[in-house]
Amino acid sequence: MTRTIKDIIEGIIQREAGYVNNPKDLGGPTRWGITEKVARANGYRGDMRDLPKSFAYQILLDEHFIAPKFGDVAKLSMATAVTLADAGTLTGPSRPSTWLQVALNVLNREQTLYADVAMDGVIGSKTLKALEAYLEHRGQEGEVVLLRALNCQIGQHFITISLNREANEDFTYGWLLHRVNVL
Repeated sequence: MTRTIKDIIEGIIQREAGYVNNPKDLGGPTRWGITEKVARANGYRGDMRDLPKSFAYQILLDEHFIAPKFGDVAKLSMATAVTLADAGTLTGPSRPSTWLQVALNVLNREQTLYADVAMDGVIGSKTLKALEAYLEHRGQEGEVVLLRALNCQIGQHFITISLNREANEDFTYGWLLHRVNVL
């Protein structure tokens, strides 16, 4: 099945499952994966329980897909874009962008496939060119390895923040179950 950007965003909304206001969640009141802080920054003034799904969809599309250039990644690897966008919903998009850059740098065979890219959390032309070169050289198997590298970093992030803040342990199982993908 070919996924579309709409499928990716709707999948995130489905996983985020409506309204949540867990006192242990540092994000505070959240609906459809959108925190109150983000909703307010985007002009929403109502009760978070009433945040329209369409409003959340637009924020996820604009801030968690288009702005971090995951759409450009999708042109090269839809599976990679799905992983980045999904992780970015929980961590902010710069972390998964950095994780992509880290993975590309450690998979470039000592810069023989392409030059290292800055690990700055901003996907630009150099990161996209490195991703393209990596995928051209490694093919479908390489895409699987790249996704594994991303998932290792995502899982490690969740484990680390749970070790550093015990209250996060309420969420760790779900994060690892739903956000670290078994390929």
